[in-house]
Amino acid sequence: MAADTRISFQVATGSSAGTYFPVGEAIAGLVSHPPGIGRCEAPGVCGPIGLIASARTSQGSFDNLAQVESGAVDSGLAQSDIVAAAIKGDGIFRKDGPRKHVRVIASLFEEDVHLVASTRSRIKSVSDLRGKRVALGLASSGIGFTAREIFAAWGVAEKSVRLSNQDTQTEVAAIKAGTLDAFFMVGGVPESALGELLSSGTARLVALDGKNRDKLVKAVPSLLPATIPAGAYPNIGAVETISTRAVWIVRDSASETLVHDMTRALFNPANRDQLSLSHPSAREISLAAASRNPPAPLHPGAARYYKEMAGQALR
Repeated sequence: MAADTRISFQVATGSSAGTYFPVGEAIAGLVSHPPGIGRCEAPGVCGPIGLIASARTSQGSFDNLAQVESGAVDSGLAQSDIVAAAIKGDGIFRKDGPRKHVRVIASLFEEDVHLVASTRSRIKSVSDLRGKRVALGLASSGIGFTAREIFAAWGVAEKSVRLSNQDTQTEVAAIKAGTLDAFFMVGGVPESALGELLSSGTARLVALDGKNRDKLVKAVPSLLPATIPAGAYPNIGAVETISTRAVWIVRDSASETLVHDMTRALFNPANRDQLSLSHPSAREISLAAASRNPPAPLHPGAARYYKEMAGQALR
């Protein structure tokens, strides 16, 4: 590849207040290979010569998946349960059929479901959401999709809940003002927007556990039992919940060499510390989990890299 080649590549993330943006920004910075960067002189530390990757904010998983499928954006981060449903054409994707162009570069980190309830609402379980004012994040994020999977498992009719779509900042302000009873959030722990709200005693985390959780994870393989650990948020003990995973998706038309070299840079040990500094969830990003149970086919470039690494491990 010529030294003066310039390759523009986008990573669609989420809101600047969420987990996706700082992690996506770190990934874009690490795989980029502009001229004159000393760190990129070491083999495999950066992507191909001339790559300029950039992170952009977005409306979240649904937005990212749709734009990757259409080719409007090169790649993005998304929830694995949503990607799995889109590839199969299940649920809300049934009308337009399976999404055929989405491929996976890597499974990145666990995303825990947070059911945040006002302490004044006396909500102690999903069943208590009936008749309550509940926000599901922005309509184009993945939160509402996962929340509806939860409603179904707990036998809560969607029409029995007073639903709305709001961004995180609006949800937090509404809980404080007493105009919202609860909201769902899906993301890496800790979610920066929740710290002050939970530590002040204005809101609490509601557990997702028991036989209904068992039913849910059996029905949706991309969801798993999880625990938000004690101390993840000030003055909050361990909370049982469910999790999905954040995956880095790309269109099938992306160059095999480009994706191979970006994947190699992502998992280069020289980049480990800088990646981990982007968000606590990024510490979970590992080669061991990257290709495990992908919700969509691996991109050939990523698959080639994982095969190479597996071969080295056998030597």
